[in-house]
Formats: sequence, C-alpha cells, structure tokens
Amino acid sequence: MGVRKRFRDFRDRCPEPPDLLPTKLKRYSIPIAAVLTATLILSVSFFVFSSSIMSHPSLPIVPLVNVPSPTSSDWPMFHANPAHSGAGTGNPVLTSTLLWNYTTSGEVDSSPAVVNGIVFVGSDDGNFYALKATNGEKLWNYSTGFQVDSSPAVVDGVVYIGDVFGNVYALNATNGNRLWSYPTGAGIDSCPAVVNGVVYIGSGDDIYALNATNGIKLWRAQPSEAFDSSPAVVNGVVYIGSDDFGPFAYLTFVGVYAFNATNGAELWNYAAIGNSVYSSPAVVDGVVYVGSDDDNIYALNATDGARLWNYSTSGYVDSSPAFVGGIVYVGSEDGNIYALNATNDNKLWNYTTSGGRSSPAVASGVLYVGSDNGNVYSLNATSGAKLWNYTTGSEVDSSPAVVNGVVYVGSDNGNVYAFGTPSTSSNNLYIILGVVAAVVIVTAVVFLIFRKRLKTKPKSPRPSP
Repeated sequence: MGVRKRFRDFRDRCPEPPDLLPTKLKRYSIPIAAVLTATLILSVSFFVFSSSIMSHPSLPIVPLVNVPSPTSSDWPMFHANPAHSGAGTGNPVLTSTLLWNYTTSGEVDSSPAVVNGIVFVGSDDGNFYALKATNGEKLWNYSTGFQVDSSPAVVDGVVYIGDVFGNVYALNATNGNRLWSYPTGAGIDSCPAVVNGVVYIGSGDDIYALNATNGIKLWRAQPSEAFDSSPAVVNGVVYIGSDDFGPFAYLTFVGVYAFNATNGAELWNYAAIGNSVYSSPAVVDGVVYVGSDDDNIYALNATDGARLWNYSTSGYVDSSPAFVGGIVYVGSEDGNIYALNATNDNKLWNYTTSGGRSSPAVASGVLYVGSDNGNVYSLNATSGAKLWNYTTGSEVDSSPAVVNGVVYVGSDNGNVYAFGTPSTSSNNLYIILGVVAAVVIVTAVVFLIFRKRLKTKPKSPRPSP
C-alpha cells in the first residue's frame, strides 16, 4: 500500500504537460478524424464503382432504346416460338460482356433453346448438350453419333432434336435420357416445332408429324422436294419452305408450302421463281414472311398464299425473318441486315455485316444476329445503329436466343457463348452501398460518443500536501 501511495503522491506533484492544441481542435479531433476516414472510404468506393462502369466503354451514358419493364421468358425452340417471330422479352443486352463460353469439339450451327435456366444446343461433334444458363456448366450430353445442326424444341420437360443421319429424338430435359427416337431415313437440318402434342419437322423431301409422347408417325407429306427450312405452325397450319434437290432440281417446284396440321393435306403453295427457300417462315397476323434464294423477301397471305409484296436484295436470303412491332428484320447474303415496314415493304434501314444464315432475334428494342465474318452484332432495332459486336473468329450461322437479359449463340469455332451484364456487377454495387452505409453509421456513433465525453468537465487535480 505504501508503494501505491507514494506513486499517487508523485503523480499529483508532476506538472501537467503544456496543451499544444487549441481547446476546440482538441475537443473535436477524434470526430474530425472519423469524418475524414469516412470521406476517404466513400471516395475510394466511388472510384471503384466508377471504374467498373468506365471499364465498359460500350455502355451508353443515356438509353439508346426505349426499354419496357423487364419480364421473364423462355426461348423454347428455333426463333422463339412455333410462329418463328424471333421476338423475345426482358432487359436488353447493351454491352458485349462475355459471361461464359462452353467449348465443344465441333462446329455449333445449331441455335440454342433456353428453358428453365438450361441452354440446349447441338454440335457437329455428334453430341447434344444441356448447359447451365448462369455459368455454362455442362449438366449432361447425349451422343447421337452424327452431327446435330438442327435446333432443339423444349416442351413440357422434353427436348426434341434431329441429326443429319435422319433420326428424331425425344430426350428427358432433366437428365438427357432418351424417351424415344424415330428414323426418317434422310438427313435433318430442319428444326422441330412442337404444338398441341405434335412434333413437326422436315427431313429430306418429306414433312413429318409425330406424336410428341411416343414418336408414332401421325402423317407424312411427300411433295417430292427437300425441306431444310423449319416449319412454323400457326392456327392449325404448317408453313415451310422447300429447296431444290437432286440432278433435276430446277425442273421441280421450289417455294413455300402450307399443310393442314391435322392430316398433312396440302392447302397451297407459292413458287419462288424456281429458287430454293432455306429460310424458315415467320407467320404473324395472318401474313407469312420468308426469304428466298431468288434474292427476295416475301410477304404472303397466310390463308391462300397470295403475294402481298416482295423486297429485292442483292443476294440469297437464307436468314429467317423476325417480326416485332410491325417491322420485319432479316439478313441477306449481300451483307446487309434489313428492317422493312411489314405493311408495304418500305425499307426503314439497313446495316452492313458480311451476310450469313443467322436469323435475327429482337428483344426490348435491340436486334442480335450472327455473321459470316465471325461477329455477333447488336443493333438498335429502331435506327439500325450498332450498339456492340463480339468477334468469335469463325462464322456464326447459329441464330441467337435472348432470355432474361442474356444472349446465347453458337459459332463455327465450336463454342457456345453467353453475353450479358454480370450479376456480380449489381452485387458489387450492393456491397459498396452497404459499406458506405456502415461507415456513415459508425462515424455518427463515434462523433456522438466522443462529443459527449469531451464536453464532460474534467476532475480538479488533488491539492499538494
């Protein structure tokens, strides 16, 4: 106890060190330091967020298109639906940010279908793939043994697909197990359309209607033409283009057919001046829109096949038209993408690529299409102005699918690509905002605590004995 008493006496006799800081500055030094720290953290957070935005130079500062409220949708078959409108919904993809790519060992001419968060697509390596839409992880693959150029249709948990050996397959969409297969005996480039429990598909010079549950043939139409075009099915009618085939091809009819979807009876046909129709029809509002190798885009009356108008390009039109908001979008081998008034064929705009068979997809005011020059293009659907392009390095014959703000497309380099805005970008924003909020709260608490303490009157020193 004596030692402790002597220490206290010594402490009390020692003089106070001189106060070198002004009283107000000393009183608020801790709160000021806290505020400066908060300012520094806020500045760093703003810099990081601004840098992430500026790292995407193609991201517009102002909206380039009128963007409706985003909705969620699938892309269950070639060109989005049985009518082949090529129209999608959801947020537009305004940057060429690559989310992921999956590499197969063959060309990917097949156009993806996207259903329930899974991307379904074929490859020339003889496999059919199911990939996770968020990261491209392979869920399963089914080996046909022959290249798969056909694009899948996914309906009610079943995937329908054809291969070049002439087989039509029905696979379980969850695990890839084969449910049934049907041999047509001729190669299949045509993409199936599935409507009311029936699978419609072209094979060689035949059109097939198969029971979607068991693969039993319901009817077969044999107009002695080749059908690489994919059928559109609307209001009980199957619409499809035919192409020349064999040594006497130019002596036979080629053009567009309409068949009764129930029994396969031919309803009408339209001759495309003796040239092939590889383009797949889009059927909207009672009109059939289709391209032809006579360099024209046609609008035909869906009821009787009467020609309403045609627009001449300078090259084959193997691309399949998309129809959105009264405008027809289609590509030509003359190297252009065209936007035409659907009523009178007036050209609204054209954008020059290098052409190809890729068919445009349109969602929320933005058009997406592949090209023979190896690029995937994104264009303003109203003006045709380029928003972005991504170079794959090989021809892009695959047609894009657009789902929930992501574009999926294949390339001849064997890859399947997904473009969009990374989900981590929004997560980073939330994290930054959370950090800022936490810093502000902590700064306020520190300021209040130390302000109260510094205002408290200090105890008077003990008098010297």
